[in-house]
Amino acid sequence: MSSTKQLTTNHDQPTWRAAGLRYYSLNHYLRGQFGERVQKVSLDAGFTCPNVDGTVAKGGCTFCDNRSFSPSRRLPRAGIYGQIEQSIDRMKNRYKNCKSFIAYFQPATNTYAPVERLRGLYEDALTHPQVVGMAIGTRSDCVPDDVLDLLEEFAGRTNLSIEYGMQTMHDRSLEWMNRGENHASFLDAVERSRGRGFEMCAHVMLGLPGESHEDMLATAKELARVNLDAVKIHNLYCVKNTRLAEQVAAGEVTLMEQDDYVKTVVDFLELLPPTMVVERTSGDAPPDYFVGPEWCLDKPAVKCAIEAEFERRNTWQGRSYSASGDVN
Repeated sequence: MSSTKQLTTNHDQPTWRAAGLRYYSLNHYLRGQFGERVQKVSLDAGFTCPNVDGTVAKGGCTFCDNRSFSPSRRLPRAGIYGQIEQSIDRMKNRYKNCKSFIAYFQPATNTYAPVERLRGLYEDALTHPQVVGMAIGTRSDCVPDDVLDLLEEFAGRTNLSIEYGMQTMHDRSLEWMNRGENHASFLDAVERSRGRGFEMCAHVMLGLPGESHEDMLATAKELARVNLDAVKIHNLYCVKNTRLAEQVAAGEVTLMEQDDYVKTVVDFLELLPPTMVVERTSGDAPPDYFVGPEWCLDKPAVKCAIEAEFERRNTWQGRSYSASGDVN
């Protein structure tokens, strides 16, 4: 599968541009793939991470409390099928006409287990009659070849996206966040994943301590070079009971302001290919877990500000990207 499906119109203009959009949104892509609205439902399969259990590091990423990132981890955990039912029930009032869903294995590292355990969990998700695809969040150091073989098998049966935590191309930033892996690991996983029939999405984080504007745009250029199917862009935000919360409280880390973030996101998207689906443009957390910055709690306002900046500049995703893979 590829995010370039149905990308262009008869006039070779991207369909998302013809629809008046400034970037290739996930909603537009899913409607093109399925012909209807499709929503993700977050699932918690009870995984941990190799940088939590001591395999590569201890304590997890500097910014990470999985409960703040995933609705499923904040609720009593049923089985996979039961979680899907619970999520659909919670969403029915907001998305009244939505009948199809993507099973999203979200918190922790969702390929970090023996193949047979993974097979059973993924099978459980696909047994639900309203599930039309799967998304699986993982780390680049947790996809050995036997796991990739399994994912390729499932990609032959359903729409499958694998989300790799790139975060940044700069190893010094990955070291700061206690990531326990480097950029070379990400590139290795991507290359071993190519041609297996599933889509690949990279998570990227903006506003990391010590990264300049040019550093963040270097990550955009690298992501454009690697040319995956999709990207999720997050601002660095702070939640309670993390090392980052201690650093923010001590004045060691300053979180990005909204105006700076909005301009950086637009700069970032200008450098990406127009075929890359933009699954997210900011992140947030539940107020009970949240420290800051306050502005990111209003995601609709952030989205509107990004769209307004695109309009102000009269620009769009891919404007500074060339088909040869170079950037202007």
